Amino acid sequence: MTVNSKRKEALIALGEHLKNYTTSDINYIELNTCIDRAQAANGWFTKQSIEEAIHNWGVTLNEQDITQWSKPYNFSYQSQKSIALILAGNIPMVGFHDVISVWLSGHKALLKCASKDEHLLPYMASYLEDYATETAFTFVDKPLSHFDAVIATGSNNSARYFEHYFGEYPHIIRKNRNGVAVLSGNETKEEMESLGKDILQYFGLGCRNVSKVYLPEDYDLNTLFGGIYPFAKVIEHAKYANNYDYNKAVYIMSENIFHDNGFFLLKQDTSFSAPIACLHYQFYKEETEILKELQQNKESIQCIVSSLNIPGALSFGTAQKPALWDYADGKDTLLFLSNL
Repeated sequence: MTVNSKRKEALIALGEHLKNYTTSDINYIELNTCIDRAQAANGWFTKQSIEEAIHNWGVTLNEQDITQWSKPYNFSYQSQKSIALILAGNIPMVGFHDVISVWLSGHKALLKCASKDEHLLPYMASYLEDYATETAFTFVDKPLSHFDAVIATGSNNSARYFEHYFGEYPHIIRKNRNGVAVLSGNETKEEMESLGKDILQYFGLGCRNVSKVYLPEDYDLNTLFGGIYPFAKVIEHAKYANNYDYNKAVYIMSENIFHDNGFFLLKQDTSFSAPIACLHYQFYKEETEILKELQQNKESIQCIVSSLNIPGALSFGTAQKPALWDYADGKDTLLFLSNL
């Protein structure tokens, strides 16, 4: 059975609604209130970062992409299921893809939002329900019960908890992952500044943010700093500045070798996960060794940014703009939902 046409229309309408968002438009008074509350609840959620998330989703939720995304799947509405969604809250609306996946698949959702991101997603869910004149979402702040399947996102530690409590249900459980970049050394100034956005958008808190970069031998690290420089005002954010100061102090006390430009730190390290305000880098000799290492560590990598011929690599500046079919952790959410 094809996608419910009313739900699809609602998703397209929401895309237009978000794409046309302006703070001064009277039609967005309620959304403006939600944005204000989201900022107050989470010190990492700035007005700019929330508006970026809203705009990105507005562009993504267009009719052509929604049709292409949903076309390969077969949904049966005769066996509507209740899907428990446990959502992360590291960047604004980070769990929205799971929300619209459940919506488009025809199921219902029990949503447990992260405590620091409880205001934006209910607005989006309410818009869809009002447009389609049906109820599909229930937001809860207590232990989940009476559901048929689970989609949960969290840290590696919380994933173990999720596996223990939800292992008997059909489930998707996501763990920590990070974005990486592979540079050739021939990148343009524009590409390097786009990489800077991949690193520092949302203060680097997203699983798609680049936290590690592979560099050719003898690469000039000043080129990296040059790409990041346009984002220097990030240090004016108090929580970011506190993390920068703390991590710099840790590096100094641990006698680690690192590079500092006054608002960002570079450290040679093989780890994929870097602290806030830090980027790990690793040198390579041959592209073949990088391809092998990326394959071996694919369970730790959310996305790859590069201009080199690397399978699945994204262009610079697009790490936080995944297509609807770019599934987190490579787990096809719509396929999972269609098979329930």
